[in-house]
Amino acid sequence: MKHMNMDLKQLWEEVLAEVELEVSKPEFSAFFSSAQLEKISDGFAIISCRNNAERQFLEQKFNPIITKLLSDKLKLPITIQVNIRQEANGKEVDLGPLFTPTINTAGLDPLYTIDNFAVSSSNQLAYAAAMAIIKNPGKTYNPLFLWGGVGFGKTHLMHSIGHEILKQDSSVKIVSCMGEEFTNGIVEAIKNNTTDAFKRKYRQAQLLLLDDIQFIQDKIKVQEEFFHTFVSIKKAGGQIVLTSDRAPHELFELEARLRSRFEAGLIIDISPPNFELRSAIVLIKARQRGKSIPMDVAQYLAEQIDDTRRLEGALIRLLTESEIDHKPLTIEFAEGVLGKTSNNNSTRPRATVSDAMKLVSNQFNITLSDLKGERRTRSIAAPRQILMYLLRKELKMSFQDIGLFLGGRDHTTIIHGVDKVVHKLLKDPGWSGEILQIKKLLSGKNV
Repeated sequence: MKHMNMDLKQLWEEVLAEVELEVSKPEFSAFFSSAQLEKISDGFAIISCRNNAERQFLEQKFNPIITKLLSDKLKLPITIQVNIRQEANGKEVDLGPLFTPTINTAGLDPLYTIDNFAVSSSNQLAYAAAMAIIKNPGKTYNPLFLWGGVGFGKTHLMHSIGHEILKQDSSVKIVSCMGEEFTNGIVEAIKNNTTDAFKRKYRQAQLLLLDDIQFIQDKIKVQEEFFHTFVSIKKAGGQIVLTSDRAPHELFELEARLRSRFEAGLIIDISPPNFELRSAIVLIKARQRGKSIPMDVAQYLAEQIDDTRRLEGALIRLLTESEIDHKPLTIEFAEGVLGKTSNNNSTRPRATVSDAMKLVSNQFNITLSDLKGERRTRSIAAPRQILMYLLRKELKMSFQDIGLFLGGRDHTTIIHGVDKVVHKLLKDPGWSGEILQIKKLLSGKNV
């Protein structure tokens, strides 16, 4: 605890000495030479820098190393926030209160704003819920539970809520973290006997944004602490937003009391981005880099790539090669760039719903009409549930879409079918052989 009373300048010099060993000389010179530790209060360390570029690098790229070093030296869980120093008449302007609208409180991504969030039918409900929370936090949809695959926009929308609420009220105390960060924070707090500080940091939050909540599901002590954090924030009228890669009922190792509280809020399944949304994402990502891309080229990229992370990677490569080669952004140029990427990654056509149906039909020797029909004999019901499972897990379809495809079944029927397969796999791993065979065929691998 000796550092608690240490001069801030001395503490920061110790941190910088260790940072210098971890980063390159150009990086240290560019981003740390002017950075200053201004204040430490209530688990937050305020760092000042000269401009927005420095702030973004300190908050995004160097956040983990700064946070770890300060936490280790102070023996406390620390969250950093970065201010831009402004000078008036040769003097620094007062940095103001701990939470201000100009800072990226608790690690909110500066690019994840509501203005940069593209809306389509696949995420319209989630967007509407977010806007309702921004208008009246803590009163509607509490908690908001967003779930879906990687790159579907869950984290972006969650951070957007934080940015918009800060615009309305700069005094709101926001804590944004990953499930893994929450877990590691508890471990460190127990180890360093600083659990009171940890509890104070999270339980006093007026807006808690927790990404990848599924990370805590098999950790009893962590779940216990999060339960009390959840109850404390809600009791005080705070807002909670959670994201996960699966729905609460699929978090099998989550305590029932937590699951029931998640399910008492609004649960939204964010579906994979459709063609229109992917096209919009390309245009937005290009604009963020100060580039303009023709609509037909954006649509071509969206048509060729359905994974948003790969889509952004392809866009960056396209923009880079266009600038280096001094070539205009045309479909022909994009075809050439994507052709290189495809050859390097050995891409293949994406599996379709029809592919999955045919494979299940052949595997279990039943007709396609049986799979979509009403008969519920065991020889048909089990393969039908396996098809539901594959459409959900492999093709990332929403429960509603699967239900419509399989003869207009209710989405709760699809959820039940998927759950039965998941439970069967957990209890009887040997039973997975047939499903694994279909998965391999679906992914185009040799069996």
